Amino acid sequence: MVITIANILIIVSISVGVLFSVVTALGLVRLPDVYTRTHAASKSSTLGVLAILTGTFIHFFIIEGVFNTQMIIAIAFLFITAPVGGHLIGRAAYISGIKVAEQTVRDDLGPAVQRKRKRFALSKKPADD
Repeated sequence: MVITIANILIIVSISVGVLFSVVTALGLVRLPDVYTRTHAASKSSTLGVLAILTGTFIHFFIIEGVFNTQMIIAIAFLFITAPVGGHLIGRAAYISGIKVAEQTVRDDLGPAVQRKRKRFALSKKPADD
């Protein structure tokens, strides 16, 4: 009975992970600009890989009887680093001047970047001659 429930849980978890990975692949191909692609790559792929790792962890823990601490560390590391990496890539793309898609209706980062540039320009001291 426990094995059957565990197998159902494993199948559902890995299937959800595969579904989110497919959504990630479609998002990378279909979305119009680097910002939306980064969002797809960081959010849905993180959830997809986490679901697959969770399914494997459940398999090894319940079916095989092995508690894999490396899997727990991988899940935690991925959960923390992937969204932050996606955010940093998007921010670097924006600051380097890559344009947003025409369908974009709101630019929240623009005024913040302008204030930061103005503040940086005011804080620079002229060079002594």
